[in-house]
Amino acid sequence: MKPAAAVRTPLFDLDLLKTLVMVADCGSFTAASARLHSTQSTVSQKVRRLEDMAGHKLLERGTRDVTPTDAGETLLAYARRMLSLNDDMLEALSGATVGQTVRLGVPEDFVGGPTTHTLAAFNRKHPQVKLEVTSGLCRDVTSSYDRGELDLILVKQRRNSRESVACWREQLRWIDSASNPSLQLDPIPLVAFPPRGLYRDDMTQAVEAMGRRWRMSFISSSLSGIQAAVADGLGISLLPARAVTPEHVVLTPKSGLPAIETMDIALLHRPTADDVVKELARAVGRMFGPQRR
Repeated sequence: MKPAAAVRTPLFDLDLLKTLVMVADCGSFTAASARLHSTQSTVSQKVRRLEDMAGHKLLERGTRDVTPTDAGETLLAYARRMLSLNDDMLEALSGATVGQTVRLGVPEDFVGGPTTHTLAAFNRKHPQVKLEVTSGLCRDVTSSYDRGELDLILVKQRRNSRESVACWREQLRWIDSASNPSLQLDPIPLVAFPPRGLYRDDMTQAVEAMGRRWRMSFISSSLSGIQAAVADGLGISLLPARAVTPEHVVLTPKSGLPAIETMDIALLHRPTADDVVKELARAVGRMFGPQRR
């Protein structure tokens, strides 16, 4: 008895799939052929071959543009995934595989700007290193570090509260709304991070030392939320100097509020950290200049 003949499953050619994707993205056979450095007739032939394999019409050829049919939309979704996997495979085989992962934790107000510039420069210098960056409240970032989930953290902490590899003074500012100030209200409305959040105790203690009453008017774990609430007149707050916007007014000591100098920006990694983690720490540290003790 002869074995049953194996059913031949058609294999879609990646070159044909790439052609279909290009035509769909360009909306034109003419534009697609230019992008593919091919002739319009060759592009049309490849699409017809793909339609024969799929057993469906894949493109509607209008007077002005070309649009996918329902079957074409379905095939396009798979085509993009297959082409992406092909690119991933080529990258892996080219020797550009990731050799090491470094997990960095930073506060929300350090995301973007100088931090991302520093990380991008580091990544270009070390393309084999995969950076995983986590942002959030400092207490959450620190907890993740203590659980071994992060290799390096940049956090704000009370001065001298924890040993660090480098630290800098955190410049804090009392801020109010430039258009709808709240300082003279009674009780003073405060805009703050959640309980145990940074600066919260400093704020309440300072207001009480003035002999003024206070109430929590707005609580948010988001720095942008705090900034917006103050700008719109929901209350005063205490934030890093770099977080002050043109919509805020900085309250000077003449307002009765004292300068708060209790916080440090600290960089932490374990004594056993490898050279790559230490190099990244030095790169991040250069954003702040010479460290201060």
